[in-house]
Amino acid sequence: MFNHKNVLITGGTGSFGKALVLHLLKKYKKISKLVIFSRDELKQYEMKKILDPSKFGCLRFFLGDVRDKERLSRAFDGIDYVFHAAALKQVDTAEYNPFEFIKTNVLGSQNIIDASLDSSVKKVLALSTDKASSPINLYGATKLCADKLFVSANNIVGKKNIKFSVLRYGNVMFSRGSVLPLLIERNKKNLNFKITDPRMTRFNIELYQAINLSISCLQKMLGGELFVPKLKSYNVMQLAKAINPKNKIKYIGLRPGEKLHEEMISSIDSLNTFDLGKLFAIIDPLNLNLTKKYNKYKKLKKYFSYNSFDNEDYLSNEEIKKIIKKYC
Repeated sequence: MFNHKNVLITGGTGSFGKALVLHLLKKYKKISKLVIFSRDELKQYEMKKILDPSKFGCLRFFLGDVRDKERLSRAFDGIDYVFHAAALKQVDTAEYNPFEFIKTNVLGSQNIIDASLDSSVKKVLALSTDKASSPINLYGATKLCADKLFVSANNIVGKKNIKFSVLRYGNVMFSRGSVLPLLIERNKKNLNFKITDPRMTRFNIELYQAINLSISCLQKMLGGELFVPKLKSYNVMQLAKAINPKNKIKYIGLRPGEKLHEEMISSIDSLNTFDLGKLFAIIDPLNLNLTKKYNKYKKLKKYFSYNSFDNEDYLSNEEIKKIIKKYC
């Protein structure tokens, strides 16, 4: 799909962006241009040391911010496909810096849409988070708003051949800010584990899964879907016990804006959600044409909530140990 095409990744120097770049370079040898769009000069410099542009002729490092619409428009010139991964993500930081998150996650998303509509872009896949479902924190609220912007953008494409869709998934194991690296680091230093609440559950996804999902969704998207993968859950105590069952635990309570359990499909969204097998697709009920195309799939049970606590599929302790060994 990407051979002889131009691809742009916003947030291209983040953990997801770097992994996606490496995957595309390995799998699609004839990709015409791969643009790494990010605002972090140091991360671009460090990434260039690993991926020398002189050896990978398709690579372009483009310094810019999604808040800057003019810069985005320049970067999007000639681009076919966009993976939008740029975002401010720290839940507690968002509570104290709300408008900074709005400027990046909401206004930045609208800038992505506008730049795409003003260029030759054919598909845009925006990455979202489980915190966007029934949000209780500012970060989740900004991502929900962004989700709705991308879904509704399909209503204003006119005669242009362009599609916008969203992929929502859970916590990426070993990503920046995730709990597992913090627990491992404290164990190495012989420090007690710090855990917010022993009842806490989360959805699990590994980085390679997120990459494969993103590519698959961009390939199959018709425009207007909000894709949700079927993932396994885990309890945070499973992580602590898998690392060191003898380490003492200090419970510190939920952080500002933090949920005890995460959700990816709310009971209200379930009314417009279709089961695609390995994925769910939430469809805007106002998009009658898209709804007709998905009517061949089974709808979810009314008022079903897809959350990390009630999830029927949990990681086993052995699976968690294998994941830890893989990355340590």
